[in-house]
This record gives sequence, C-alpha cells and structure tokens, in this order.
Amino acid sequence: MTDHNETSTGGADRAFGFATRAVHAAAVPDPVTGARATPIHQSTSFVFDSAEHASSLFNLQTFGNVYSRIGNPTVAVFEERMAALENGRAALACASGMAAQMTALLAILKAGDHIVAASTLYGGTVGQLGVGFARLGIETTFVDPSRPDNFAAAMRPHTRAVFGETIGNPLVNVLDILRIAEVAHAHGVPLLIDNTVASPYLCNPCELGADIVVHSATKYIGGHGTTMGGVIVESGRFPWDNGKFPEMIEPSRAYHGVKFYETFGDFGYTMKARMEVNRSFGAVLSPLSAWLLLQGAETLHLRMREHCRNARRVAEFLQEHPRVRWVNYPGLPDSPHHELARRQFREVDGQPGASGILTFGIQGGAAAGERFIDACEFLSHLANIGDAKTLVIHPASTTHRQLNDEELQQAGVSADMIRLSVGIEDIDDILWDIDQALARATA
Repeated sequence: MTDHNETSTGGADRAFGFATRAVHAAAVPDPVTGARATPIHQSTSFVFDSAEHASSLFNLQTFGNVYSRIGNPTVAVFEERMAALENGRAALACASGMAAQMTALLAILKAGDHIVAASTLYGGTVGQLGVGFARLGIETTFVDPSRPDNFAAAMRPHTRAVFGETIGNPLVNVLDILRIAEVAHAHGVPLLIDNTVASPYLCNPCELGADIVVHSATKYIGGHGTTMGGVIVESGRFPWDNGKFPEMIEPSRAYHGVKFYETFGDFGYTMKARMEVNRSFGAVLSPLSAWLLLQGAETLHLRMREHCRNARRVAEFLQEHPRVRWVNYPGLPDSPHHELARRQFREVDGQPGASGILTFGIQGGAAAGERFIDACEFLSHLANIGDAKTLVIHPASTTHRQLNDEELQQAGVSADMIRLSVGIEDIDDILWDIDQALARATA
C-alpha cells in the first residue's frame, strides 16, 4: 500500500494536485497490451501461479487476485483512486452507496452496539439504521446535528460509532466535522462521514478528523446517472486497539484467525471490511461499473465547479423570486451554514463551494410543488442527485416517503419542499425552465 497522493520522481516526493490524481491515480499502462486506459477485467476468478501461491493468497500473506467477490484489478484501480482523492489510506468499493454504508458499519458493529447519528440523514439511511440495523440488535439514536454537544449527550457505554453527512440530503445542512470528530474521539469511537453531496473535490473529511468516509459513487463520482456504486475510505489514523473493538485485535473467526489490526496496521479496518463483510455478504462492485465510475472520477473537479456555480446562480434567482417562500443553500451569504461551509469547503470563484443541491419552498404548498414538477420542460423528475443533468423532486412524497410525520420533521422535510440537483447545462436555460414552471404552478 502506498501514499496515494505522492509519488517518487527524481528522488523527491511530489504531492500531486487533485485534478492530476483524479485522472492518473492508480492507473498505469497495461503491461501486456500497452493500453493507456484501465482495462475492464471482466473475470470472476484468476489463475494461481502454484499451490503455494494459492495458499499464501488465502492466508492473506501476499496480495493478489483470487475471486472478484474479494477483489478485481479494475475495481482495485477505482478503490485506489478514491483513496487518493479523499487523502485516505485505503478504500473498498461496494455495489451501491447503501451497501458501502452497511459494510462500513457491520465491519465494527455487532448486536448490542449503539450508533449516534445525525437526524438530518438521507431517508434511506435513516431507514437502514433505524429499522434494518435495529432488527440486527444495533440501536441508533438520532440527534439534531446543529449542536455537536447533542452527540456527546447521546453517547452510551456501548456506543461504537458516530455517523453524519458532510452536507445533509435534502436539508442541505453543513456538519461541523471537526467538532463532532472531537466528540467521537473523546469517547474512543470512530466518526463515519457520508461525503456524497460534497464530493472529495469540495471537502476531505479525513483532514477534518473523520476516520471512515463513505460515498454513493452513483452520484457525483459517476456524475452521469448511469452507474450504481459505493465506496468506503479509511483514514488509517484510528487506534483500533483502544479496548473498544476487540474484533479488530483478536483472531478472526471468519478468516483463518488473522488479527486484522496487528497484521495490516493502518489499513486493517479496510481489510476486515473486505474479508469479513464484503466477502461474506457479497455486495461487491462489478468491474464494468468500476470502469464507468473511473471515467466519471476523471472529470469530477471540472463538473463540481460548474455544479457549484450554477447552483449559486439558481439560489440567488429563487431568493428574489416572488413565487418562492424560502431558499436553502449554504452558498448564500445569509445561510446559517455559510461560515461553516467557508471553513470546510474548497472555494469556487471566491465563494465556498457548496455543491449542487438546494431546496426551496414554493408559494401554494405541496399542491403547487407537484404542479411545478409537472410543468418543468427539461428538468428531469427522478430520484437521484449528482447528475450532469438538472434533477427535481418532491422529497416528502418520494425519497422520504417511508418516514412518518415526526421523522419528516426531524429530517427537516416540509410538505412544500422542492429539491433541485442543479446540473451543468447553460445557466440561462436552467433559470428559464424554473421560471416558467413557477409561473405555471402558481397561476
């Protein structure tokens, strides 16, 4: 394993910039064919050199390819590139963002353990933690993330993880990662951050104290609404031998008695997630999907700048529109999250890059919101974010439909809320479609 953002050139280490890593990290010309693009290794399994080689692979004494449920050369390039972009130590790819989140948590949790999580998480995440994990005997306490002290107040002796999102979906709130990391670490547990909405271009949670970062790569990483995928990135800094995670230091019953933290050190967590969870539950990323996500990663820095620019223009337009009741976007100077965004996010044109997601309330409430969506000409009505195309949805009746009224209120999802995932089309065309749809919806 190497430091992903450095390479040796002429005897000196050079820290390459984000764009260079997005295009080049982990990708080298194919040694057999000379192909410059990473090949798609569409193979379920791989030939061993000898019986001894096979044994050493299965004993985790050497690295190599065995079976694509455990690892695949194309997927490995995507994993290393994501580790490089997040300034992390190692990464593990999964079949979806939800699979990545599940794998990340199951690697360190068992029945009887407890999670403290932000109440403003994506609705599917609330369902996974509050319902799915509860069935496994893992309890979650959801807290208002606007005050880091709320996380501290919810900690219990058997708490084993703290979970939050860099930018909430769809509330578009900004998490104070640095302070919440201090809370988690004071209680000896890791902070897991979903960095999907910000992307590694705008924010590096590991640099702010996060220990594990997850992504739905389906969104901004892929960027074109074509490919499902997820990824986990480990910072390599958490002390897993602090007494709260015996499974990290004791012999693994699931894999030949290996001691993951002792054997693999600062990427022991990733190896445990790979060999005990992904290998057993099988939520792995396909080679073709990894290849497609690599194409998206190469232009992430270019697209995120345009998403931020367009979203800011849309937010400013909506803020002045007579048919709009309220606008929520951290890139606006009067947003309660603006200063935190400025501290945590990369600047775009002198302003904090606050991603491409925003919400607003339309005059006329839920009925007008439905009419607005139906009146859009080229804005696409679908349940996704992070696409090159501008997307629109009514969260209360779609992505958060599984939540009851109390949970909707906790998540900050109101009946009149419209969520926009602003794309990279010409901004004048985006504003035209929004304006004409607002006029027709509130006529």
